Amino acid sequence: MILWIILGIVGVFLLWVIGAYNGLIVLRNRVKEALSDISVQLKRRYDLIPNLIETVKGYAKFEKSVLTDVTKARTEAMGAKGIEEKAKAENMLSETLKSLFAVSENYPDLKASQNFLDLQDELSDTENKIEASRRFYNGQVRDLNTRIETFPTSLIATQLHFKQEEFFAMDADEASKAKDAPKVEL
Repeated sequence: MILWIILGIVGVFLLWVIGAYNGLIVLRNRVKEALSDISVQLKRRYDLIPNLIETVKGYAKFEKSVLTDVTKARTEAMGAKGIEEKAKAENMLSETLKSLFAVSENYPDLKASQNFLDLQDELSDTENKIEASRRFYNGQVRDLNTRIETFPTSLIATQLHFKQEEFFAMDADEASKAKDAPKVEL
């Protein structure tokens, strides 16, 4: 009788270990998938930027420094390694794109160009998709990290060498700008 009780306890424990392990694998794969989604959207943005620059070049001949900054930021973002470096480079690219659109305000013909407007809309849509992908990724990372840290799954996670993932976060400058956004009062 005691043998059956011990075998039952061992069996339940093994089923729990298998379930915990499979749950960690599912979460880890969701994190990888979410990071892949971010990469797809970033590639889409990288592909749009040269077209945007060429369109602006035709109208804004005297704004070479802005175009150079955008090109440099794009190159750095494409070459960034690791989540933290990638996030920092992407934030810098976003800032340079904002300056490009600010410069376009000085050129009425450019603002009226259908090609420019289409590219601007496409880039804006891509930025929204990048933001959604970042939120999804960070949610998956949160779930994985929580599972790795909470008892009793933490016992299995440390033994099986599961590691916490990094969040895809804003840098401190961008976070403070978002925090200090102007209020609109009507």
